[in-house]
Amino acid sequence: MCGRYTLASAEDLSDFEDIINEIQRSETARKDILQGDIYPTDLAPVLIPENRMAIPKLVVWGFPGFKGKGVIINARAETAPSKPLFSGALSYGRCVIPSTGFFEWDKRTKQKYQFNLPDSRALYMAGLVREFEGQRRFVILTTSANESMQDIHDRMPVILDKNDIEAWLYDSSYTGYFLQRTPPVLEKRAV
Repeated sequence: MCGRYTLASAEDLSDFEDIINEIQRSETARKDILQGDIYPTDLAPVLIPENRMAIPKLVVWGFPGFKGKGVIINARAETAPSKPLFSGALSYGRCVIPSTGFFEWDKRTKQKYQFNLPDSRALYMAGLVREFEGQRRFVILTTSANESMQDIHDRMPVILDKNDIEAWLYDSSYTGYFLQRTPPVLEKRAV
């Protein structure tokens, strides 16, 4: 499960600098919304498909919960194709969530850990976006944790390589591949 992630300062991340600059040009946005820890129900930058490009937009994290209670922040990759809440978005509402890592807590010690790709500060997560009562909202797709995470949590985000972004957003024939492939090994550090 991914319940919090971060979008740290983009000063040395040219990919994120472009994303943040584009949002600031195209939408009314406060800089503090765009950087730092991202919590469920926050506005966050998400890449959505538009005119054969990955366009950054500010979107609320979390689909409305059942019977109006809470929010749903993750969708299981294994069951999303068969769940009415997610199946349509899997066909026409795929998105990419840029981050500089995500957090999980050790249930025994309550220690917080940040997970990142080795040798990269950028981490892209696969997601779904839908509109609810005129407001765009997104969820993060999760899959079974690999050996680099299993000692902390049994789920992890579906992680995309930067080169996967266009295929994830525009080529539905690859959707199953991305949802079923083995996740990359991650580095963890206590924070």
